[in-house]
Amino acid sequence: MFDKLTTVESRYNELMARLGTAEVQSDQSEYRKAAKTLSELEPLVQKFREYKSVEQDIAGATELLQGADTDMRELAAEEVKSLAARRNVLLQELKVLLVPKDPNDEKNVILEIRAGTGGDEAALFAGELFRMYTRYAERQRWKLDVLSSSESGTGGLKESIVSIEGKGVYSRLKYESGVHRVQRVPATEASGRIHTSTATVAVLPEAEEVDIQINDKDLRIDTFCSSGPGGQSVNTTYSAVRLTHLPTGLVVSQQDEKSQIKNRAKAMKVLRARLYEMEMQKQQDAIAKERRGQVGTGERSEKIRTYNFPQSRITDHRINFTTHRLHDVLEGDLAELVDEVTSFYNAQKLKDATTVEPEVTGPTKQ
Repeated sequence: MFDKLTTVESRYNELMARLGTAEVQSDQSEYRKAAKTLSELEPLVQKFREYKSVEQDIAGATELLQGADTDMRELAAEEVKSLAARRNVLLQELKVLLVPKDPNDEKNVILEIRAGTGGDEAALFAGELFRMYTRYAERQRWKLDVLSSSESGTGGLKESIVSIEGKGVYSRLKYESGVHRVQRVPATEASGRIHTSTATVAVLPEAEEVDIQINDKDLRIDTFCSSGPGGQSVNTTYSAVRLTHLPTGLVVSQQDEKSQIKNRAKAMKVLRARLYEMEMQKQQDAIAKERRGQVGTGERSEKIRTYNFPQSRITDHRINFTTHRLHDVLEGDLAELVDEVTSFYNAQKLKDATTVEPEVTGPTKQ
């Protein structure tokens, strides 16, 4: 770890020297690139220098402990104790700063929830997950916009796609993707037997046009009459939109708005996010082939969490973490679960990291 920190500090010093040269100052593109990298390295370097300064102070105070003056030794002992505590804090802060940054962490997200196996009970559970994430978004003061929703006959959800905007949305929700499993006795179960149902959650970082460029020739656009609630315009105007991305076969339909233009804009937002996620998955698959000892494959088909109603228990299988606060979590109190999972994966990233220089790369553009 300290070898990496020393390397980063050397890199920082080199960049500082380069920024002062006439060659770099005359090339605005090169100057901006160097300045950006410098600003990304600076918090880590400053923290490392503070750590080294504390280490030096500890060494000086330790020398005083060898003196004959009793009062001086007592003062030195107190100083060593205080400095050691500060050193431990700095060490933890350095470890956090060493975790490779995810370039998508500050992005807004497209959240998709779908009922899985279990029929009506799965749809009811999907509806509860939707409510859970809605409540969590409210707690975080995020803005939530329902892009499309399909209800089941029993009041549950077959599918719901929402846009969530706010500070650090993806960084907080990115580990929610996967299969969520519920174990409980359905209201229609006369014998009291516990049933198991599932719902899938996908958290996609919202992609801008600069992230994913979609060529018109790669897109087939179909319009059709809306089939759901919507007033007099339903089944009379071609306001619903279906987008097909020909190279990948991805299809996105949108009919919640009465305006064809608004439906197309929403559909493009979802399509762009799905294409962006596909590119991220390609990169992650390539990295995973080089890794060993991973927890899970990272695939969305994987069961990540079980909600057991009889025991009021939630278990996250990726990190073997269990809480008995099921009611609170379903009411949107997700902070504990999110923090535990995030801390685990940050520790994994730190362990797997081969470099600490910040990367500013993202998925390949289409």
